Amino acid sequence: MNIAVIFAGGSGKRMHSKDRPKQFLLVHGKPIIVHTIELFQYHPEIGGIVVACLEEWIPYMEEMQYRYRLDKIGKIVPGGPTGQLSIYNGVKAAAELYGTEENIVLIHDGVRPLITDRVISDNIAGVREYGSAVTCSAAQETFVLIDDDNNIQEVESRKHSRLAKAPESFWLSELLAAEEQALKDGYTDMIDSCTLMRAYGKKMHVVECSYENIKITTPDDFHMFRALYDARENRQLS
Repeated sequence: MNIAVIFAGGSGKRMHSKDRPKQFLLVHGKPIIVHTIELFQYHPEIGGIVVACLEEWIPYMEEMQYRYRLDKIGKIVPGGPTGQLSIYNGVKAAAELYGTEENIVLIHDGVRPLITDRVISDNIAGVREYGSAVTCSAAQETFVLIDDDNNIQEVESRKHSRLAKAPESFWLSELLAAEEQALKDGYTDMIDSCTLMRAYGKKMHVVECSYENIKITTPDDFHMFRALYDARENRQLS
């Protein structure tokens, strides 16, 4: 089975929203996280979904599950104090619900609603062939590394530079084992699952996506999502 774990445990302080976290902001009357979940709900290769959500917003998420008929959601679990712990809660619930034998898990941000069916399919295929799939887009500008004093130390080749995005996908058994080992080793705040898996010796394979696969973190991102969403809708018209 292919399982999506959607994590949306953050409060989104950089968004400066008035009364709700960024994942629950409305675009055309629908919360951003619902736009995201529907990508997996309607994908024929996805068999189950687990959502890791801010605990106080779980009742609202349950209401959205019912309203939008998100019947692939098997469980909604509380997020953790860090992104890594939110993912762990979701991965653990996925293993308890569906088992780990031959199951693939796609880890995805609740505020990244512009992926395509092909990206999801390519992630699944990547895990089957290489054991992992990390969605990335090509760098469109020059990527530099700096030191603590803002001096440029290295200028990376654009040809070999990528922006890591999501989903990040793995065999469920391998990701769960790495997550549990990280907790035993005292690691609770690794930036993403790719970083965690690499720390435990796993090789990461890239799946390409378009630059449109943005994460909605700031007001600028929110306005960009609305514009891109409307543009995609308008493509239906001749």
